[in-house]
Amino acid sequence: MCGIVGYAGSSSAIAPIIDGLGRLEYRGYDSAGICLLKNSKFHIIKKEGKLENLKAELKKHETITANIGIGHTRWATHGEVNDINAHPHGNEIFSIVHNGIIENAGKIRENLAGQYDFVSQTDSETFLALLTLEYQKLQDVKEAIVSAFKMVEGNSAFVILQKDDHRIYSIKKAAPLVCGVNEDSGEVFVSSDPYALVGFCSKVIFPEDEVLAQGDHRAQGDSYSFYDLDLKKSHAYKIQEKQMSLDVVTKGDYEHFMLKEIFEQPELVQKLYAIYTSEAYKKELRLICDEKPDLIHIIGCGTALHAGYVIKSFFEKFNSIRTQTDFASEFRYRNPLLSNSDMGLFISQSGETADTLACQEQCQKAGLKTVGIVNVEGSTLFRKCDQSALIHAGAEIGVASTKAFTQMVLVGYLLSKNFEKEMTSDNVKKEFECLNLALQNVLKMESKIKEIAKSIYNYKGFIFTGRREQFPIALEGALKLKEIAYVHAEGYASGELKHGPIALFDESMVNIALVPDDLYEKTFSNAQEVKARRGVMVILGEQRNKELEEISDFYLGIDYCGVEDLKPIVSNVALQLLSYHIAKFKGTDIDKPRNLAKSVTVE
Repeated sequence: MCGIVGYAGSSSAIAPIIDGLGRLEYRGYDSAGICLLKNSKFHIIKKEGKLENLKAELKKHETITANIGIGHTRWATHGEVNDINAHPHGNEIFSIVHNGIIENAGKIRENLAGQYDFVSQTDSETFLALLTLEYQKLQDVKEAIVSAFKMVEGNSAFVILQKDDHRIYSIKKAAPLVCGVNEDSGEVFVSSDPYALVGFCSKVIFPEDEVLAQGDHRAQGDSYSFYDLDLKKSHAYKIQEKQMSLDVVTKGDYEHFMLKEIFEQPELVQKLYAIYTSEAYKKELRLICDEKPDLIHIIGCGTALHAGYVIKSFFEKFNSIRTQTDFASEFRYRNPLLSNSDMGLFISQSGETADTLACQEQCQKAGLKTVGIVNVEGSTLFRKCDQSALIHAGAEIGVASTKAFTQMVLVGYLLSKNFEKEMTSDNVKKEFECLNLALQNVLKMESKIKEIAKSIYNYKGFIFTGRREQFPIALEGALKLKEIAYVHAEGYASGELKHGPIALFDESMVNIALVPDDLYEKTFSNAQEVKARRGVMVILGEQRNKELEEISDFYLGIDYCGVEDLKPIVSNVALQLLSYHIAKFKGTDIDKPRNLAKSVTVE
């Protein structure tokens, strides 16, 4: 969840590190720091709060220059948020940054009592302590790193500097880490996210778990060397030559990344269809869908799981495949009944979600075919699954996921159609064309949605309701609003209101009801129940519906343009805009909401 950027080269390390950390602000953090190595001495500067605080502190130390360093943005897990607990951590020999959780940190502290003077409350410093003590025994940097790494439990990534060694070292287990090389200059980089390295590197390298990476900008030939835990040369890494464009990490003319990403969706729908109807991708989908499983386990967290609920409806409706959906954090601990005739379908934007990765490993060990729906090529989930389907959403910078949800659902839809060998059928093509038009129409309604947001943003709470395929959209709409507007919001199946939640309704509570034509009469009656309790009614329905207009306080008539199976996506984009504008009226930090991280790499 933390952001890591490291640099070693012939230029100043400050600019690429601070620039890289700035690109990783979207991941969420509460403090930032940098360590610069010059003349065998560490200069560690770190500050609680936003990156701007660190930049201001750096101006007080403008005389410090160095061509090797590591930087970090921290999302606190162990120890309160303050300057001392911020990273990097260092002593006279080593400086380190860490992403993840050291599960046995308490035991390590107990065992090292009297041997090492701890400064911070963090679990991360226990690795620094082990590393230092092992180095004092072994007198070899690589041996000390590997030895200390073997002693820590849990999922972690570490980047390490040693005071007399101008190399930059990194190692990980089930946490994101990518190495970068600028082949023209010989500069080497390391980061927790490839987005931080855009424009700096000619190639990026994704090392596997338990591989020690050694970056040396002075090396003749390859700037990076890789070793296994026996310190033998390793080839357990993947090289990615193609680089994303720098504009994927800029807002352009939009005020927020979230708004930009909402508006990108019609174009991404077209792009995805073009990609998956190409011969190469059709072959890839056929391999995934070569045989129907007896049961599909769909696993995800948050928005990814909500997309999974919609995908479940496809598999059951079109393929008659029994399908279960599970929170990744619960699936791994409930002793699920697994059979090697089942399939595990794992959904994650980043491909680094810790709980989801643990479930994938569990299913793979049980002999299931594992398939990933993921956005980041080269991510851990992408590499670990037997097969993966990329959603091609591009970089999603806003912490509150928008376009990734749409692309996840669409990939699930295409998988479903491939189980029935309908990929090239006219109805699939028509559905995508109609979806594209419907999304464009919703985006043209932004001013009306903004007016509704202005009228309701100060109400006490929000209950989102929907039926069938619209029920997951009620869950997703509530999640989006609470994420970025910090208000109480819940999603319910419409028919469940009378089984308890209706007790919440009075004139201070808003019901945002999804009432398209599916099960119209029943959903309409649920809206009437809320109106009878004086609840404020915001209704999303078909384009023209006098009955709904009369019962609602605010009515949003949507032209679904003939969309049938993918109608939930259209409703969801309308709710994304509504949440965005409510948050904007409330004045929150929309792209970087408090307490949240984009990629949740810890349990």
